[in-house]
Amino acid sequence: MTIVVDGGKFVAVAPSAEITPGRGARVVDVAGRYVIPGLVDSHQNIATPPDRATAEAVLRRQVHSGVTVIRSMADDLRQVGDLARATLVGEIAGPDIVYAALMAGPEFFVDPRTIAVSQGEIPGSVPWMQAITPETDLSLAVAMARGTGARAIKLYADLPAETVTAIVAEAHRQGVLVWAHTAVFPAMPRDVVAAGVDVVSHVGMFAYAGSAHSPTSYADKKPIGAAELEGALDPQIDALVRQMSRQGTILDATANLYRRRDDARDRNDGRPSEAAFAARLVQEAHRAGTEISAGTDYETGPDDPFPALYQELEFLVKECGLTPGEVLRSATLVGARAAGAGDSRGSIEVGKIAGFVVLAEDPLEDVSNLRSA
Repeated sequence: MTIVVDGGKFVAVAPSAEITPGRGARVVDVAGRYVIPGLVDSHQNIATPPDRATAEAVLRRQVHSGVTVIRSMADDLRQVGDLARATLVGEIAGPDIVYAALMAGPEFFVDPRTIAVSQGEIPGSVPWMQAITPETDLSLAVAMARGTGARAIKLYADLPAETVTAIVAEAHRQGVLVWAHTAVFPAMPRDVVAAGVDVVSHVGMFAYAGSAHSPTSYADKKPIGAAELEGALDPQIDALVRQMSRQGTILDATANLYRRRDDARDRNDGRPSEAAFAARLVQEAHRAGTEISAGTDYETGPDDPFPALYQELEFLVKECGLTPGEVLRSATLVGARAAGAGDSRGSIEVGKIAGFVVLAEDPLEDVSNLRSA
């Protein structure tokens, strides 16, 4: 096959015998290698708190590992916006950055993370991080979020179901996506999905779909117990993922995050594995036909040559039973859709932006072959 790129876009993808390079064309011979679309990490935080040097180092490693788009899930957008501009115009190496402004109930804004990303201002009162009450003018709040350059609004915590529904309706009216945690307490998973959000994050939070949980606030949520982690899945979870499949709601699973949580805790505490539970939930969602994107919500250490996204993809294959092909689709086409860029990213198609990765080994044989770039 030959791929022809002009003006930063794919203009031809065809068997090599059908393509004759034009005069002056630069020809790069990658015969015998494998080409995949640029990867998408659908859950990153690159400025909580802001650290420009670290962020630039992470972005550089990502793009040199084939990550061409990331979703920044509500950070200090003063820095994220500048990083997004700098990667877009080529001032620094990095993937394109699509980002969200955050909305939550007023009670959430004592969280130290909100203070860290609002330094110099009052948490909850800035356009990239707004406290929403029944008195909030949602048309103005969404417009303020749009003014930051955000492509989406992220719903995080302390929002009742009716407020979630109202925010989604207004955001969609203004052409803004809505990304949410699977539960935002007191709004539960069924409320978040029913409201019509575009993407829900963190597969482990599906446990709150069960009838045993009804936290009234983010601070009131209780850890998932052994009964849920090891017992039969609540029937409400099956109903929920099937509803997501029907609606086209994408699941940003962040599945490997739960293995990291297992590794970080005391293994003698008697608590069952959260990673095993997350894997079961991913399998349930996959069987139901729910689209799964590949997000991380963390990064590997500075000495690791590869980004966290590779670990997420390996977890989805080895622990969740997805095939390498399904996982690559999650990290390309589905990830692009989650970022609101499915029309221009995520596949090697004529007319799309020319983001692609060349590998020495076949990733469909082993997803770890991404490390052969």
